[in-house]
Amino acid sequence: MPEILDDTAPRGRGRARATSKAELERIGLDLFIDRGFSTVTVDDIAEAAGISRRTFFRYYDSKNDVAWGDFSRLMEGFAEALGRAPADASVIAAVRDAVRGFNQVPGDELDRHRHRMIILLKTPELVAHSTVRYAAWRGVIADFVARRLGLSARDAVPQAVSWACLGISLSAYEQWIERPDADLLALIDASFRGLRDVFSAVVIDAEETT
Repeated sequence: MPEILDDTAPRGRGRARATSKAELERIGLDLFIDRGFSTVTVDDIAEAAGISRRTFFRYYDSKNDVAWGDFSRLMEGFAEALGRAPADASVIAAVRDAVRGFNQVPGDELDRHRHRMIILLKTPELVAHSTVRYAAWRGVIADFVARRLGLSARDAVPQAVSWACLGISLSAYEQWIERPDADLLALIDASFRGLRDVFSAVVIDAEETT
């Protein structure tokens, strides 16, 4: 069930109140796309949503978090997808499928998804913030790989695979941003095929020695 934004702040005539965290995210992202991330303030987002500044901070710690959306929920879904991976699926195939699912958006949302990634990858103010998010994303993969191989998530192979998966995912995004007519999922598939070739021997060796 979506989180309802309960706000009693006066609103301008005709201004619609945001009704959920997802709606607040949508409003913020639209403003970032239209005006540029750097020029949009928290007050701008709150005003466009018809809520108070205080209510905005009940759901997002900063405008940086709006660009990422409901990241905690996305990470939960990512971890669940990996947890559902068939036992006979290779580590790389399981991660690839989960990353594909992470990026599988309706056709009419693809343009907004591309703009979101442009904002996240090309906005200097978001670089440090993104590092924290990337660490959480890598942590989900490292935990999965560690469970599969009977290792600690801090061991070399889970960490190497998680860093590699982040790198090829970012590479796929970069290519997609530069080539808007390209298929993002096809780019992800191609990147993971290369990762599989490079890491398959390492993972196989680790599996045989556990």
